[in-house]
Amino acid sequence: VQLVESGGGLVQPGGSLRLSCAASGFTFSSYPMKWYRQAPGKERELVTTISSDGTNTYYADSVKGRFTISRDNAKNTVYLQMNSLKPEDTAVYYCYRLGYWGQGTQVTVSS
Repeated sequence: VQLVESGGGLVQPGGSLRLSCAASGFTFSSYPMKWYRQAPGKERELVTTISSDGTNTYYADSVKGRFTISRDNAKNTVYLQMNSLKPEDTAVYYCYRLGYWGQGTQVTVSS
């Protein structure tokens, strides 16, 4: 199983980023996928979840209305569209499948 995140970077408050997580080594369409994040000095927290077929999603209250999770089962990829970014969204963002983590991608929101 391999999960490889990309798309992080430095963005100004109010800006947008789109994270991608390319999955391999398992039947992607059979698993729900999640994004977590971990800010400096804080515990890792669940940001959002998407069901295996993409029909059901969950969002933490802190990102609801600003972030959108989606997936393309044909491309074995899950996405996180992040809009209206705030400095408090600064963290390392991790892709997660049951029992497996990606390496993370840094998102920094700063002027």
